[in-house]
Amino acid sequence: MRKNKAKGFTLIELLIVIAIIGILAAVLIPNLLAARQRAYKAQAQACAKALAIAEETYQIDNNTYTSDTTQLDSGILKPCTGMSITAGSADSTTYSFLVDNRGQQVSVTPDGIQ
Repeated sequence: MRKNKAKGFTLIELLIVIAIIGILAAVLIPNLLAARQRAYKAQAQACAKALAIAEETYQIDNNTYTSDTTQLDSGILKPCTGMSITAGSADSTTYSFLVDNRGQQVSVTPDGIQ
């Protein structure tokens, strides 16, 4: 009678480990992608709040709003670095901006942030 003293894993054991890793990846990857999108949205909202503050500051100083972001305080707009800001209309009573951060869009008006 011979005893098999071979060391290592059987094919079944390896297949089970690969299946477990595949199941974990299938569960975790969508959650990680969703977390990334929530982070992009939160960054866009932070930029939108900074834009609203900068606009209100500009309005206090000049009695009107502006659609030109270069006229706004750049120190306040630091959270907006790397984001696309599309200016809408602006006059003495209202303004509008659209902040886009990698597909996550937030609009800014005197009425609030959406």
